[in-house]
Amino acid sequence: MIALDPLREAQRLAPAIAARADEIEEARRLPADLADEMARAGLFRLIVPKSLGGSELHPRAIIETLETVAAADASVGWCAMIAATTGLVSAYLEPAVAREIYADPRLITGGVFAPMGKAVREGGEYVVTGRWKWASGSQNCAWLGGGCLIIENGAMLTLPSGAPNHRMILFPRDEVELIDTWRVAGLKGTGSGDMRVAGVRAPVAHSVSLIVDKPVEEGALYAFPAFGLLALGIAAVASGNARAALADFVALAQAKKPGGGKRTLAERGAAQAALAQAEAAQRGARAFLLEAVDRAWASAERGDGLSQTLRADLRLAATHLVRVSAEAVRVCYDLAGGDSVFLDSPLQRRFRDAHVATQHMMTSAQVYELAGRILFGLPTDDATL
Repeated sequence: MIALDPLREAQRLAPAIAARADEIEEARRLPADLADEMARAGLFRLIVPKSLGGSELHPRAIIETLETVAAADASVGWCAMIAATTGLVSAYLEPAVAREIYADPRLITGGVFAPMGKAVREGGEYVVTGRWKWASGSQNCAWLGGGCLIIENGAMLTLPSGAPNHRMILFPRDEVELIDTWRVAGLKGTGSGDMRVAGVRAPVAHSVSLIVDKPVEEGALYAFPAFGLLALGIAAVASGNARAALADFVALAQAKKPGGGKRTLAERGAAQAALAQAEAAQRGARAFLLEAVDRAWASAERGDGLSQTLRADLRLAATHLVRVSAEAVRVCYDLAGGDSVFLDSPLQRRFRDAHVATQHMMTSAQVYELAGRILFGLPTDDATL
C-alpha cells in the first residue's frame, strides 16, 4: 500500500538507511531488501498520479522527502530521486498503458532520458538498439526506459528547431542487459552502470516524448516541465547531503581539540564564522528554490501553466542549490582537517557525493548561461528547459 505521508515514511526509514551506509557503498548499489521496503513506503512513487495509486505530491513535499532520504545516505536519496522522476512518465502514457505498467504499488522504474539509443519504427512497434550510461538504481527496477532518436521511413524525426525529436521508450527489465561499469569516486551506492538493448521490440504506446507530448493527467504537478522536476530532485539530494554534512561537522567540532589544545574546534572563531557562512549560503539557496517552486505551483494551480520565466527560475534555483550545497560540504570537509580524509569519515563520503552530484547536466554550470539568456530577454531554445 502506498504511504499516505511519504515524508513521514522517509523520516521513519532514515535511521535504518544511515546505519547501512558502509554496506551500500561497498556493494555499489541499493540493496534489494531496502529497495523493497522503500517501495512499500511509497518513496519511489512521489510523482506517479493518484489515479494510479501514486502520491502526486506538491513539489515542495517531493523536495523535503528526497532531502530526508539523502541526509541519511546520498546514494539512496539519488536512487529514490531517479525512480521518482522516472515515474513522471506514467502521467504521459495513455491511461490503459499506464495502468498496465504501474498497477503494482511496489513497482520501481528507472532509466536514462538522454537519447543514447536508436528506435526504428515498424508499424505499431519500435525496434530499439542502444547503450545508456548512468542507469541509477536499475538493478531493482521492473521497467527501464531509455531515450531514443526516432527513425521513421528512413529519416530521423526532428523538432522545428532542427534538433532531434527523441522519445523515452520503456522496456521490461528482463529485456535489458545491465553492465557493471560503476567504479567511481562518489554516489558509489547508486549502481549507476550502463544498460543495453539490442533489437528489442517495444510498442509505440510504451513511449513518450517529454519535449513534445502533453501529459494525459491534468493535476497541477504535471504542468511542471519534466526536466525541471528532474532538476528539483537532484537539488533535493544535494541539499539533504549538505544538511547532513553540516550536522556531522558540528558534532565533530564540538569534540575535537586540534593540535592537542584546550579549546575544541567549535570554540574557535574561524570555525564559527566559516560554519555560519556555509549555513547561511546553503539555507539561502534552498529558500530560493522553494520560493521558485511556490510561484510555479501557484501558476499551475491557476491553470496558467508555467511561463518561460518560471521554468528558467526553477532550473536556475535548482542549479544554484546543487552548487552552493557542494561548497557547504567542502567547507565542512576543510574545517574538519585530517579527520575528513579517512574513508570511514561521514564527511569524506559527503564530500565525494556532493561533487558527483554537481556533474549532472540538468544542474550543470551551463544552466547559468541558459538562464542568463532568458534574463537578458534574448531568443532562447527552451525545449528542454
